[in-house]
Amino acid sequence: MHTKRAVKFLRIISNLFRFNRTNWKAVALCFLAAMVFWLFSALNKEHDTNISFPLQFEYDHDRFVAVEIPQQVQLNVSGIGWDLLRKSLGVKLQTLSITLERPTEVKKIVGSTLPPVLASQIGALKINHVVNDTLFVEVDSKDTHTFRLVADLTKVTFRNGYGRISPVVILPDSVQLEGPKGLLHDLPDSIVLSMSKSKVDENVREELEVQVAGDELLKRNPPVVEVRFEVGEVKEIPWKLKLMGKDKKVSWRVDGLPDSVSCRMVVPIGLDLTVLKSPNVHAFVELNQAIPGNFVVLPRASGLPPAARIVTMDSVSFRLY
Repeated sequence: MHTKRAVKFLRIISNLFRFNRTNWKAVALCFLAAMVFWLFSALNKEHDTNISFPLQFEYDHDRFVAVEIPQQVQLNVSGIGWDLLRKSLGVKLQTLSITLERPTEVKKIVGSTLPPVLASQIGALKINHVVNDTLFVEVDSKDTHTFRLVADLTKVTFRNGYGRISPVVILPDSVQLEGPKGLLHDLPDSIVLSMSKSKVDENVREELEVQVAGDELLKRNPPVVEVRFEVGEVKEIPWKLKLMGKDKKVSWRVDGLPDSVSCRMVVPIGLDLTVLKSPNVHAFVELNQAIPGNFVVLPRASGLPPAARIVTMDSVSFRLY
């Protein structure tokens, strides 16, 4: 008897899952209806989940600028399933606001202190806890500085027999930067413009972007400047420059410093070489060493015409007492 009942039950189950061309659509619709009913029923109940909300900080943007600031905060919230689903998909997701009364003094915000601040901003949802342990904030005072612009031509190569024969002109010759005070104060006095060109044999007139480390935080005025210089035929010549010692410590005695130093320089063809004999054209070494002793140094040139440049220069040795 029990065996017959078991066989009958299995036959019923088998018939239930035996699809044919007449009933498979009906069975599929039944399953779909059941799933939709279950889903609607579940979404009408209360659940909890983690949701990332966009975050903004309120402070005086005319006086302060954000150096590093979080863009989102993740909250574990409870609410009706429909509302949580919309928020998880980004539909009608509120941007939460945190006010900084003294923005430069706030470096971090502990997550556990945020629910009272954010609770009224998330509608019917309830904050269970803040997932982020700490929000790190860096806001600095806004400042404006003017920096001199300098062109770096070390990556510019000239065609054989050609070179720069005029001063480098930058228009304008300075840039005004606005941004975080700490960043501006850490910058050098001059902003270097790097130019890269190959086999140059004609006058150069090129626009270069003013690029500064951390420039995503800075406003540049102007952002682009023009660099100009003339190019012409040049020649390399040997020359001797008068050598001078710039002694910042007048008590030191110098022994062995020569009167002149040999060098090779590139000058424009047709340059009147008498300009290189001017008293203003010389080489020098700075005798400002703190400890007396023997030294071998490479002098530096001063007073050269803008179109002349040193290719090589001999080193000099001397003793400081």
